[in-house]
Amino acid sequence: MEKDIYIVLTNTGTLFTRFIRLFTRQPLNHASISFTKELCSTYSFGRKRANNPFIGGFVKEDTAGKLFRRADCAIYKVPVSMQQYKNMREFVQKIERDQCYYKYNLVGLVGVLFNRTIDTKNAYFCSQFVAAVLTSGGIAVTNKPESLVKPSDFMGYEGSQLIHQGKLSDFVNQQEKDSTKWLLQEKKRYKWMPENSA
Repeated sequence: MEKDIYIVLTNTGTLFTRFIRLFTRQPLNHASISFTKELCSTYSFGRKRANNPFIGGFVKEDTAGKLFRRADCAIYKVPVSMQQYKNMREFVQKIERDQCYYKYNLVGLVGVLFNRTIDTKNAYFCSQFVAAVLTSGGIAVTNKPESLVKPSDFMGYEGSQLIHQGKLSDFVNQQEKDSTKWLLQEKKRYKWMPENSA
C-alpha cells in the first residue's frame, strides 16, 4: 500500500525571499513538506515571527494564513511506501518534540548561496530540512549533500508529480471545497442508509 507526501515550493514575496532570489534566480525559494493533500500538516524551517526573518526554527505552517495568502507555489506529489511514510513522519515528530534544541541554519543558507557546504548541528534551512526528511525515508532527490539542496532541486526529482502551480490560496481553497463536498455526500449516504443495515 502506498501513501503520498507533498513537497510545497512557495514565494511569499517577503524581503527575505526577494533577497534569496537575487542569488538563486529562481521564482520559488521556500520549501515545505506535508503529509496531507489538504496541507493541514505542513512543516519546514523558517521564521517564527512573521515580521522578523532572523528569528527562525522548526515551524508548522498555516498555509491559509497571512504569510501565504498571496504566495505563488508549485506542489509536487511523491508516492512512498507505508514504511517510508512512517519513517518520515517519525523524523518530523522527533524534531517537533525537541524543537527547542533546533534553530534556523542562516549560516548554512549563506553557504548554499555560494555553493559552500556549512553543516551546523541541530540547524536547518527550509530545503535542507525537506531533503533530510526525504532522506529519512530513503529518498534522495539529488546527489548533493543536504546542506546544498535548493528548493529548485525538488522540481527535477523524477519520482514526483506536479499537481498544482499558481496561487497557494487557490489550491487550499479547492481542497477545502472538496472536503466539504465529500462530507456532504457521506452525510447524505448515511442519511438514506436503512437503520437495520450492517
